[in-house]
Formats: sequence, C-alpha cells, structure tokens
Amino acid sequence: MSGKRSGVTRREMVSGAVAFAGMAAAPGLAAAKQASSPLDTHDAMGLAQLVRDRQVSPAELLDAAIGKAEALNPRFNFMAQKHYDYGRAAIANGLPEGPFRGVPWLLKDLNTYIAGLKTENGSRFFRGYRPEVTSELVRRIEKSGFVIFGKTCVPELGLTGTTENKITGDTRNPWNPAHIAGGSSGGAAAAVAAGVLPAAHATDGGGSIRIPASCCGLFGLKPSRGRVPMGPPRTEGWGGLSVHHAVTRSVRDSAAILDATQGPEPGSRYAAPTPCESFLSQVGKAPGKLRIALMLDAPAGSPVDPECVEAARKAAHLCESLGHRVEEAAPKLDMAAIGAATFVLIASNVAADMLDRSKVTGIAIGPDVLEPITLGFVAYGQKTTGMDFARANNTLQAAALTMARFMADYDVILSPTVAAPPLLLGRINLSPDVGFEQWGARTGGFSPFTQIENLTGQPAMSVPLAMSATGLPIGVMFVGRYGDEATLFRLGGQLEAAAPWKDRRPPI
Repeated sequence: MSGKRSGVTRREMVSGAVAFAGMAAAPGLAAAKQASSPLDTHDAMGLAQLVRDRQVSPAELLDAAIGKAEALNPRFNFMAQKHYDYGRAAIANGLPEGPFRGVPWLLKDLNTYIAGLKTENGSRFFRGYRPEVTSELVRRIEKSGFVIFGKTCVPELGLTGTTENKITGDTRNPWNPAHIAGGSSGGAAAAVAAGVLPAAHATDGGGSIRIPASCCGLFGLKPSRGRVPMGPPRTEGWGGLSVHHAVTRSVRDSAAILDATQGPEPGSRYAAPTPCESFLSQVGKAPGKLRIALMLDAPAGSPVDPECVEAARKAAHLCESLGHRVEEAAPKLDMAAIGAATFVLIASNVAADMLDRSKVTGIAIGPDVLEPITLGFVAYGQKTTGMDFARANNTLQAAALTMARFMADYDVILSPTVAAPPLLLGRINLSPDVGFEQWGARTGGFSPFTQIENLTGQPAMSVPLAMSATGLPIGVMFVGRYGDEATLFRLGGQLEAAAPWKDRRPPI
C-alpha cells in the first residue's frame, strides 16, 4: 500500500516487528523503547479499526505481538504457553468479520481450553495436559476476530493473589520487577502492562481480575455471575465464585469484549440478566447522579495501607466533583463465617479435582506435583462433608441477600481494590516460609475487599486512578448491583475521561 496515513505506517509497523522478532532478551529490552508499532498507541478497538482500514494486516499485528512477547517475556515471565503457529494458522485460514478481527489475544492458562493444545493450570500436576474440548468462551473470542497466540502464567490452580509457581516461575510486575504482578491473572496483566497487547483474557474467583489490574495499572472488570460462559466440560467454577472476562487498557475495550462473549451457553444452570443495550453503548453515557457508599475499612478489620485509603478518598472526591453523592457506609457482614464458608467451597472443589486428576493419571498427590498450600487445600477439602458444603452455600446466599438489601440504598460501593501497593515477590506464593494459617492471614490481608463480590455474584471494577510514592500502581474498586455492569461502564467511562490513564506506562 502507498500514500500517507495517520498513525503508524505499515513500513514502520513491519520494521518494528522485525526488530523485536530478531532480538535476544537484553537487546530486545533496549530495542523495545525505540521500535514503534500500533500496539504502543492503540487499544484493541483501535487496532481492529486499523485492520478494517487496511493500514495494517492481522499477520503484521501478530508478528509485532510475538516479537514483543519474545523480547519482554525473559524479564517479566508472563507467557506460559506459546501457540504462535496456531495464531498464524487462524489468519491463514481466514478470520471471521468480527469486531476485533486481527487483534492479538492471549488466554489465561487456567481451565480455558483449545482442544489438543496444552493447558497446565500453573501446576506440575497438569504438565503436558492436552484437553479434548474447546471452551465456549474460546469459540466466542475467535468468532469476534481475536487471534489467539498463547496462554499467560498463573499461580497453581489460581489459588493466590500473586503469579508465582514451580512450573513457569515468578511473573514480575513491569512497573518494578521485584514486585508481584498480582494473581491469579498476573501473567495477563503483566503482558498488557508491558505493551505486548492492549487486552487479555482473565478470570476472577476471589479478585483475580481486579488484583492484577490494580497491581499493574490496568482497568479490570469482574462481570456478574453467569454473564460469561465457563464450559465445557462444566458451566460453573468453584460453586459459582469464579467468572471470566479480561484485563484491558481502556474501558471501551472491556465493554466491547463483554458484548462479544456474554450470554448463556448450552447447559448453563443460570445466566445473568440480558442487558437492554450493548455494554459498549454505555461507555460515554452520563451515569446520572449516583449514590455511592465509601467503604475505607477492610470488611474483616485488617489494616489498610494509608496510600490505598488516600487513593479511595481521592476517588470519592473526584466522584463528588462529577456530581455524585458520596457517603461513608458499609454492609454489615459476618466475615468470619463468610471466610470459613468460602474456604469450604474452594477446598472441596480443589480436593475433588486433584483426586480425579490422580485417578486418571495414576500420579500420587504429594509435594512432587503440588505446592504446600495447594496440598493444604486438598487435605481440608477431603475432610468436608456434604452438609458442610450445603451450609457454606447457605451462608454465602445469606451474604448475597444482605448485600442486595444494602445496595437498595446505593448504586455503587467505592473502596480500595487491595489493602497495599504491590507486594514484593515471595510474600503470598503457594510455597511460603510460614504455616497455612499465617499464609491465609497474609493473602486475606492483602486483598480483603475483593472476595465479597465473588460470593454475592456482583460486578466490580478496579480503576487505575492512583500511584504510590514509590511509583507502583494503586487501583480503586467500584462495585455495582448484580447484573448492572452498565452503571459501572458508564461510571468507568466518566472517570477515564476525567482522569485519563492511557498514557501512564511502566518505565521499561
């Protein structure tokens, strides 16, 4: 193609891709500052528009993303599986005319399947596992035009708020490699923060979208329970605690991706209410005067870093300046009972899955294949009874009712996303230097705000509104009523316009 175009030209794009693809780790990092590509300047919707306008081809975008991944992964360790040939074959076979046609995409390496390609769940116990099914979510992602070229790192089975494991190693935060990128979608967040791509698949069973979004300075929305398909082979994760979506740079990408993936799948036990309008159409709409509850204290009473409290307070002042009504208020929840019930559900599911895996493979469960904290979950789960599970489920349903009653008076709850800036590596991994109970206190103390929305099924978003004094991102969380992602997208778009973060990038 010839002629002058706005943005980056194809020649510049290809030059950048070639520069990345031919670099070893250290030279690649140096070149990353100089090589220019649309990946540096566009969100996913922007990249798709470049493809539609024929300013760049899907193959060129994929080569650029692979080049960046190869250059930056040695430093930040976000790639668990490399499916480069799969992505190239998808382009060669012809991409569907979806809203994201030609945009590179990474799946999370956790219970999300492409038949025949490895998914190892961050665990030695699943080394080399190749599923026989393709996830419904993958089908919808590909139908929208995304080009899958790999899977991102996770902690073992997604069980903690940092992405460190014994099969792929430690995922590091692009803002400071000594610190965590969050978990369990830390590989996805690190890849997006590092500029490999503008959005990536993520899941959330206790904060696993919002925690890494906060740690890496991204937008991360956890959808309502039942909004996005989970199967096959099952349509529910951790008894309904877990959901799928993405971490993104822009609010509009998050909304458009949810439009492309939401809706019930065959065999769904339940589904979130069908929206009246597209989620994308909500971004840019005025949210009206919202009633916002400001919750600054951790629900279970653990300490919250002053910088995180201040970030939430400043977000509240910003909301007031935008015309919203903010007052300090919090639901009254029995967090001891809720925490115990949540542990029963998760441990029971983990134990059942690991015992089934052992039966299929003939491999004994033990420290050679599972990390110490995971073994603790398995041991506890084996002791639980059917009545324990039923009572735990009843406790969480009662908590959801309490939250629903509280939110009859409020449109949104505002709080810190996590209770501290990103921790140093090694503090909350699954092979700790402390006992199981102390590990639990550490993990719960770092992310005391995010678990509630998983047990109630509510949507929640972490918005990158603040930075610590040491240059690390701090997210602020907004929680909506069940099924009401629309209000969050309207508010998220308003905050993005009032306090833009798109040009805030880590100093790689």
